[in-house]
Amino acid sequence: MSFTPKYLRKAFRLAEKNIDKGGGPFGAVIVKDGAVIASGVNSVTCNNDPTAHAEIVAIRKAAKKLQSFDLSSCEIYSSCEPCPMCLAAIYWARIDAVYYGSTKNDAQAIGFDDSFIYEELKLDNADRKIKMQQYLSDEALAAFTAWDNKTDKEVY
Repeated sequence: MSFTPKYLRKAFRLAEKNIDKGGGPFGAVIVKDGAVIASGVNSVTCNNDPTAHAEIVAIRKAAKKLQSFDLSSCEIYSSCEPCPMCLAAIYWARIDAVYYGSTKNDAQAIGFDDSFIYEELKLDNADRKIKMQQYLSDEALAAFTAWDNKTDKEVY
């Protein structure tokens, strides 16, 4: 696997076209074995879905197409450096490489600022802006015990 400019340019074009449709200026393309298997654009406002970032949309489509949550041997080309949510999803999907155009600082300059999330992740739960408290931990562990004891589980 290696960087191929045409796929990144495709992500740029998707981002540009998406603006006219009322979406955000972000596009992503997932490639496997030299072929585009999925693409996505930011549809947060179009779908009223705060998780509908271009990379997430593309990952969902690729996983559905490949019938697998494991996107090993895939690469993602994104018009912009992935935000923390998208980066986490890329890791969970096991994508092998990320190629991007604009940086998180470029996105910040036009109002897409994720720096507060990076800062929040460094804090203890008690110090975060969103209240986070644990309750009923003994009851919550019942599902984990059931999972741990399951002999036919598909580990991911």
